[in-house]
Amino acid sequence: MTALTLPTPADSATEPRRTGRLRRELRAVHALVHRDLLRLARQRVPTGLMLLHPVLYLFILGGGLAALIPAGSLGVGYQAYLFPGMLMMTVQTPAIMVGIRLITDRQSGYLRELLMAPVSRSTLLLGSCAGGTLVATVQGAVLLGLAGAVGLPYDPVLLALLLGGMVLTSFTLTALSLALAVGLRSPETFHTLLGVVMMPLLFLSGGFFPLASLPGWAQGLAAANPLAYGVDVLRRSITLRVPGQAAAGGVEWAGRRPPLPLEAGLLLAVGALALLWAARRFSRPE
Repeated sequence: MTALTLPTPADSATEPRRTGRLRRELRAVHALVHRDLLRLARQRVPTGLMLLHPVLYLFILGGGLAALIPAGSLGVGYQAYLFPGMLMMTVQTPAIMVGIRLITDRQSGYLRELLMAPVSRSTLLLGSCAGGTLVATVQGAVLLGLAGAVGLPYDPVLLALLLGGMVLTSFTLTALSLALAVGLRSPETFHTLLGVVMMPLLFLSGGFFPLASLPGWAQGLAAANPLAYGVDVLRRSITLRVPGQAAAGGVEWAGRRPPLPLEAGLLLAVGALALLWAARRFSRPE
């Protein structure tokens, strides 16, 4: 006869302990996301200025170049072509700010107080990433209200696709920002790196002009640029709902464009790997 195995007192006590710990971790993520949303609600002037930057690009730069660049060369008017790039620019700034806040929180001592909470360091980093992703997506969603101004329809499915693309792009950029900031101690160094790296990445994203017009070596760099895949996901999402809006000049692998699901999966994988690497670095004692 098989002996009946009864749960030991230790096993009975382990389950509530695990549940309590999971609840604490989730509360910590919620608190960090809530902090970022409160900051967004209170800092209305800086938020408005961040939104003004891509709007000026869209209507001043886009309006000026629209008269010089024939729509036939892009498949659409230049402002409609520029719109996904401006969505990328809108989510890029708040995503980068997450890395800057991590460094300034370390300098001010606020991070040391956070580390005293009975939660893991990885949870704190995850909460920062979730908050930055949400704030960046909210700001990008505001710019979606200008879709009609560049000739795009207010189609609910189209807006949902663009919103999903911005969530994915915001997550990847926020994770990369944290991965860069977690090993730095000076915000000046972070700003210098951004000045050197971000502008070339933005121009190699295909947000301003087709990547096919670049020389071969620059197209190779663009194929390794996460921002290029973010812009491509947004632009090809428009093509899915508005067939007349051709998605010209995107990322190519050996002369062929990768499928849209593959591009989205690659963006997600890059963001996840960057967050895992940042969490591993962040888990080391200060």
